[in-house]
Amino acid sequence: MLKEGDKAPDFSGETQQGNIIKSSDYLGSKLVLFFYPKDNTPGCTAEACNLQEHIQELTSQGFSVVGVSADSIKMHTKFADKFNLSFPLIADEDKQVINAFGVWGPKKFMGKEYEGINRKTFVIDEKGYVEKIFEKVKTKAHAEQILSTYK
Repeated sequence: MLKEGDKAPDFSGETQQGNIIKSSDYLGSKLVLFFYPKDNTPGCTAEACNLQEHIQELTSQGFSVVGVSADSIKMHTKFADKFNLSFPLIADEDKQVINAFGVWGPKKFMGKEYEGINRKTFVIDEKGYVEKIFEKVKTKAHAEQILSTYK
């Protein structure tokens, strides 16, 4: 289980634009790496749209934003286009990044238990270390949650 202060796992993945991005691309800036269960679901849409609404503020404070789910590039493309998302979304269909960050696990929804992606955000510092972990993400106010931590 990753903890604040740990070295963040190295990762790479393909985005909705067809680009391969790597963790090393973000060294020298803070990275908001948010894991979410599924494109076009209410909570995930609220979270992504909230981050997009505050992208200028986040980038002006030195943050880059990257989302990760197990959805396909095609699904990510539709999701990003539909909601005008300007940040990359990694299509982690083989769950390598998801497993490296330990966000795959048991979940409960409407009384049913199943395995899936637990919504979690990692802020990775300029040197590649986990600076902050948001375990209880406020989907409708996630950018504010992040920004208020760094005031």
